[in-house]
Amino acid sequence: MSMRVVFLDRASLRAKIRPLNFASQYAEYDATEAAEILPRLRGAAVAIVNKVPMRAATLQQLPDLKLIAVAASGYDNVDVAYCRQSGIAVSTIRNYAVHTVPEHAFALILALRRNLLAYAQDVADGAWNESPQFCLFTHPIGDLHGATLGIIGAGAIGRATAGIGAAFGMRVLFAEHGSSTAGALEVKPLDELLRQSDVVSLHCPLVPATRNLIDIAAFRKMKRTALLINTARGGLVDEAALLQALDEHLIAGAGCDVLSLEPPRDGNPLLDVRRPNLIVTPHVAWASEQAMQLLADQLIDNIECWAAGKPRHLVTS
Repeated sequence: MSMRVVFLDRASLRAKIRPLNFASQYAEYDATEAAEILPRLRGAAVAIVNKVPMRAATLQQLPDLKLIAVAASGYDNVDVAYCRQSGIAVSTIRNYAVHTVPEHAFALILALRRNLLAYAQDVADGAWNESPQFCLFTHPIGDLHGATLGIIGAGAIGRATAGIGAAFGMRVLFAEHGSSTAGALEVKPLDELLRQSDVVSLHCPLVPATRNLIDIAAFRKMKRTALLINTARGGLVDEAALLQALDEHLIAGAGCDVLSLEPPRDGNPLLDVRRPNLIVTPHVAWASEQAMQLLADQLIDNIECWAAGKPRHLVTS
C-alpha cells in the first residue's frame, strides 16, 4: 500500500532529496502557512517539517499521521508530549552540523576579536589613506591563543567548538549541566564560567529552563572584554539585555546567527543598530552545502528506517 509523505517547507533545505525506497506518494511545498497545514497533511502518514509548527490542536485533526520527520536537530516547533501520548513518532537529525556551526561560530569570534568590521569600515572611509605610518591602529586586536572559551552546551556541536578552540590554544570551559558534561576536561558552574571566559559560545537547546539564560544579570557577570556568540537559538538571549550590555560596555561584542523570532518580519532590536561590535547573520550557521546534503540524506534514512519497523533518532521513544 502506498504511503503519503508530505514535506511542508521544502525551500528551507537546499539539497537533493533522494526518492524513498518504499511505495509512496510524495508531495512537497516550498512553504506552508498555518491555515494550509491541515489540507496539505490530510491523509498523510508522514509529515516532513523544518520550522512549520506541529501543535496539538492541529495534530488532533490528523488521525492518519504516524511520523513527523523533522528536517533539523531542534524540535521546539513540535508538541512532542502530545505526539508521545498519541503514538506519533518524531524523528530528528543528529550531528549533521558538527563542522559547519562551529566554523561559523569561529568566523564570528575572529571577526569580533580582531575588529574586522571596524577596520574594513575605516579603510572604506579613507582613514588608512590619511595614516601617518604604514598601518592603522584604530581598534584593539586580541589573540585567541591563551584566551578562555566558555561553552554552554556539551553536545556534539559544543564539543566540536571546543576542539577548534583548543587548536587555537584556548583554555576551554564547559558550563556544568548534569551528565551531559561528563568527560569534559574542565567544567565550571555557569556563574563561574561567565566570570572567567573571554568568549562565551552558546550551543544548548531552547527549553523553558534556558529561555533568556543570558539576561542582564548574566552580562554583568562577564568580563567587559568578553564576547557573546549565539549560533543555537535566539530565545537563549534576552535581546534587550544584549543591547543594554553593549550600550553600557558590559561586554566587548556579540555575534548572533539566531533571533527570538525568525524571520524578523516586524523587526528586531538587534537589527535597528549599526555597530561594528555586533554581527547578526540570518540563521545560516548550519547551512553549508555539505551539511545540508548530510541532513537531507539522514532525513530520508530516518523515514525509511521507521517504515521498515526499525525507527531511529526518535525524541518520542
